[in-house]
Amino acid sequence: MNQFLLQQGHSTELDAFPHIIEFALKKNSAIQLNSLDKAVTNTLRVYYIIEGKFEWIINTRPYMLYPGDIALILPGQTFCSENAFLNIGTLWWIKIQLEKLDIYGKLVPGKWSGLSKNEALTIGKILLLNDGLVVLKVKSIGEILQDIQCELFNQEIGYTTRVNQLIDGLLILITRQLTSQNNSHRDFPQTFTKLEQMLRQNLSHQWTVEEMAALVGLGTTAFTEKAKGYTGFSPFNYLINIRISEAIKLLKRPDANITDIALSTRFYY
Repeated sequence: MNQFLLQQGHSTELDAFPHIIEFALKKNSAIQLNSLDKAVTNTLRVYYIIEGKFEWIINTRPYMLYPGDIALILPGQTFCSENAFLNIGTLWWIKIQLEKLDIYGKLVPGKWSGLSKNEALTIGKILLLNDGLVVLKVKSIGEILQDIQCELFNQEIGYTTRVNQLIDGLLILITRQLTSQNNSHRDFPQTFTKLEQMLRQNLSHQWTVEEMAALVGLGTTAFTEKAKGYTGFSPFNYLINIRISEAIKLLKRPDANITDIALSTRFYY
């Protein structure tokens, strides 16, 4: 497997993909000091480990990655290695420029993406909902990255569409694996607390049961049963209670505006 580095503005392979800022396969055979200093990213980065052990800090949290593991760094997050250098080993990475990913999880990949508005929104919220953005043992991610390399280098008919589809697939697969992984090692009450925090941050959104279920990695039936068992309410009634409690809190402010409160908590028709 030959290593390479493609960079936007310097590699003709990326001319048709302004959203791909960098795409690389690197075999690091020697330690280079200060090669991975702390920095704030402005792109969505995906790193996939092939060989070696990598000790990284993502948003102040330390992680140890082994072959088959993935690190996902969101725009605005800090990223560096434990000792400010890239460990010895082999890894893929891709850096993607998103049109938008705000604090409420509103993800707008760009015109290149085939994701629907609701799919992108759900993916964005799931990424922000999870504490850890390291996914363990997902070999199929390496296969997707290898397919992207083949398409970029061979440039056969339809390669631009195919590359963009593969990037969409990359986001979908990472999100599914991340959700499944986190739900397997934390209990539902903790997950539900995280969900409630996300709901409170964007009460003006017309939440559906499907969206709420996706945020905790469950089907609608299983989510409804767990939510009712944990809170005593159906998901919709629980959401209404959250909106009521938030509206009451806002109404206590001396500068309270009923219209603004109704809009922000979605109590309007």
